[in-house]
Amino acid sequence: MTAMRLGPLLRYVNWDTGDSATIWLEADRPCTAEVLCSDGAGGSVRTFQVAGHHYAMVPVTGLTPDSTTAYEVLLDGVRVWPLPDTHFPPSTITTPATARAHPPHPLRLTFGSCRQAAPPADRRGPHGADALDTLAAQLAADPDAVRPDVLLLLGDQVYADHLSRATRQWLSARRDLREAPGAQVADFEEYTRLYYESWLDPEIRWLLSTVPSLHIFDDHDVIDDWNTSAAWLAEMRATPWWQERVLSGLMSYWVYQHLGNLSPAELAADAVYAAVRATPDGTDALRAFAASADADPATVRWSYRRDFGRSRLLMVDTRAARVLDEDGRAMLDPAEQQWLRDNALAGHGGYDHLLIGSSLPWLMPPLVHDAEVWNAALCRGERGPRWARIGENLRRRSDLEHWAAFPASFAALSDLIEEVGTGPRAPATVCVLSGDVHHAYVAEPRIPSTARVFQLTCSPVHNSIHTAVKWGFRLGWSRWGRWLGRGFSRHGRTGRPPLSWRRTGGPWFGNQLMTLSLSGRSARLRLDQARKGPRLATVLDRDLTPPE
Repeated sequence: MTAMRLGPLLRYVNWDTGDSATIWLEADRPCTAEVLCSDGAGGSVRTFQVAGHHYAMVPVTGLTPDSTTAYEVLLDGVRVWPLPDTHFPPSTITTPATARAHPPHPLRLTFGSCRQAAPPADRRGPHGADALDTLAAQLAADPDAVRPDVLLLLGDQVYADHLSRATRQWLSARRDLREAPGAQVADFEEYTRLYYESWLDPEIRWLLSTVPSLHIFDDHDVIDDWNTSAAWLAEMRATPWWQERVLSGLMSYWVYQHLGNLSPAELAADAVYAAVRATPDGTDALRAFAASADADPATVRWSYRRDFGRSRLLMVDTRAARVLDEDGRAMLDPAEQQWLRDNALAGHGGYDHLLIGSSLPWLMPPLVHDAEVWNAALCRGERGPRWARIGENLRRRSDLEHWAAFPASFAALSDLIEEVGTGPRAPATVCVLSGDVHHAYVAEPRIPSTARVFQLTCSPVHNSIHTAVKWGFRLGWSRWGRWLGRGFSRHGRTGRPPLSWRRTGGPWFGNQLMTLSLSGRSARLRLDQARKGPRLATVLDRDLTPPE
């Protein structure tokens, strides 16, 4: 009998019409995957194959707008979800009303990044309670509790370079871990193990089956410091194992995460999706796509746009789309930068909130910002070859690769945010949603905008931070940190940043999730931390705009 290996994941819900959705799953053999809803809606599709694994992205149509309906999953006509004797509530699809200007309730987006399903074998001490797992348990225990409308997973959904003890043992049965890449993921099959370990957790599995999720990668989805510099990339490409690693990382991300970011119309128009489904085994087609994406990132776009009524989300690829040449370093290549600008300004005045999802924060602690700008100047050779070598070494050791490490891109993003947020057609808020840095904070720039502008950073979901790094971030936000940062600026001859900003919340350390609630032109922010029990404790609950 056909079994479901992973899923179901509720991914896309149509906020324009409220009548369709997509559900992703993995089966253990070729089959027809079918979703049946209690209100008569549904859909079916034949699985496609990649590297011996079988996947389906099931389009669900005929849903009733402004409703919540339970669903079940059938493979070759046999029900495989809900699981027998489950104690979880039914998996449901909740659809919005069709009136775009008047959504039926506030849009609630819960976001965070950096979730290790289990602590890596080489790290001492526990990570503590998993914030996403704790959220799932609380929602499952109270079926009437208010759920997020969407989860934004902002990177490091899996860790290819820091593996749990169980996964290391599994790898050691496949190959000799004394050979490179050692106790790290090497190929597509090993990537599938990471997703099983993360998404087969019972609470997580149920949560992802009933709350839509949107994803973007960060470095650990492939490798720590992925694409940090041209020198780093050249060294990695010279190793015998890197090519298989990066292609497998991109292929698995496409299958497990990227496909669900697309609407049914985008899936129907996607040439790679069509090519993979057109053959009994789509491995070669997907591998060719991944090879092209790695060789020339401009040939693919991982970024995407979603509109939720009068709120717009632009999820930006800050890893694969980089320009790494030291003389022209950019967080986004020209085409990607133009895409961001076009989608931020399209229909300007027609949305109330602009959300920019960036795995890496735009506004960092001032000391960190100044250190990254200084480091970028050193690596460009502003202080000579010796300092350039020191700068490259420091960049890798200290993870100096956020927006500030790409000064021209930082300035371009700042200018775009000010342009979008200024004038009579400006939205009420412009929020950059980020993770990566293993703490949470709220920062506000000092710019003459009409909109309220925020950097909202939330990380980790389930990870830890060294005490020294924690104190480093505290110093980075302090008056002494600003003074030290000016010293870096003088040495690097970089001048002052193009704008200033201040921290208006945090820093908070721990496993945590932020929830942004948007209603009309009002916005409210909540931060919940996972505590022993486990339970979620609210440590911040504040308006970002004056209530309407």
